[in-house]
Amino acid sequence: MSNAELNELKQKYVAAGAASPATAFADRAENAEIWDADGNRFIDFAGGIGVLNVGHRHPKVVAAVKAQLDKLMHTCQTVMPYEGYVKVAEKLSHLVPVRGHAKVMLANSGAEALENAVKIARAATGRSNVICFDGGYHGRTFYTMAMNGKVAPYQSDFGPMPGTVFRAPYPVPYHGVSEDEAIRGLKMTLKTDANPKDTAAIVLEPVLGEGGFYPASKSFLEKIREICDEHGMLMIIDEVQSGFGRTGKMFAIEHSGVEPDIMTMAKSMADGMPISAVVGTDKVMDASGPNSLGGTYTGSPTACAAALAVMEVFEEENILEKSRALGEKLAARFGEWQTKFDCIDNVRNMGAMAAFELVSNKTDRTPNPELAAALCKKAREEGLILLSCGMYGNTIRFLMPVTIEDSVLNEGLDIIESCLESLI
Repeated sequence: MSNAELNELKQKYVAAGAASPATAFADRAENAEIWDADGNRFIDFAGGIGVLNVGHRHPKVVAAVKAQLDKLMHTCQTVMPYEGYVKVAEKLSHLVPVRGHAKVMLANSGAEALENAVKIARAATGRSNVICFDGGYHGRTFYTMAMNGKVAPYQSDFGPMPGTVFRAPYPVPYHGVSEDEAIRGLKMTLKTDANPKDTAAIVLEPVLGEGGFYPASKSFLEKIREICDEHGMLMIIDEVQSGFGRTGKMFAIEHSGVEPDIMTMAKSMADGMPISAVVGTDKVMDASGPNSLGGTYTGSPTACAAALAVMEVFEEENILEKSRALGEKLAARFGEWQTKFDCIDNVRNMGAMAAFELVSNKTDRTPNPELAAALCKKAREEGLILLSCGMYGNTIRFLMPVTIEDSVLNEGLDIIESCLESLI
């Protein structure tokens, strides 16, 4: 079917809240390129929102999924377990830097992982409250909507949010929130809203994802760890977007050396197959009763096969080094643009998790979300898939596959530069 025919079906049958505004429909893809239903080629700088760090249809992952399909598709692991689930758990327990011996539960999505992380923290502490941060994004289920540090579009139409979720400032010095102010705000939240004796956990992203790709400093994460230890609260790190090599390490928290009690992950864990994980210290993970964690499709055989293949690809193809090298290439080009264009400011990257701000005034750091939207639209028209994000909607973020070829990368960056020249 053509793009036009598929758009007609979308308008008629897909719920407005779930329908993509894009009019081109993906038909096939390879590494960092996508072809639509009409045969048009796109360079992919979005990676399915950070899902494809090892590229579209990595051959090793495709082969692993095909082999699994010939053996077993589903039993529900709580009914009859299978090798893939326990092998993924074993691998993750050695990779994830939580305190002590790690245990694992698998789920289907990032939101589901966060929901279960909170459940586990409540069971382990006997407390109810959770503290999250401004700009954080944790999912679209009801409790994770409440945890999100941004109202629109995630909460706007859905009525009252669940209680016992409290907020603290996230340090973004560029936008006027220093680390000291963020810590002071967290301590005030503990005094005025979330009594520490009733608070199960502090949940945060080590690098804000939807909130703007702002990394938390080593000292800030160390202070969160200290506050959690002081009050007997658990530290939950959300690595759904920053994990699996995006920042040049397997997990962003590794840059700080801080060991959380629980971590969540998803997205690039299985190169597009739906899987997520909650990994935590064994005593914490074992706190809830029998059959209290799980779901019909959690850790499906095909998704586990894909995840195991992805972890092999990381070792065989040195993906972490490629992520660091990609980050250096992006940083160099961003630096050129910041000098060339008055609208580009605050260029930044942690490995290949890279971004810059579009502003109307560098002196006042005035966000320009209209230009960000126009750039993404223009880039799409020129064959480049590009995403914005951030509390002010003015951040351009980069989530292309880490495995992107240099020629394709440079072609995409040239498109951005050309679009900027035409828009300003």
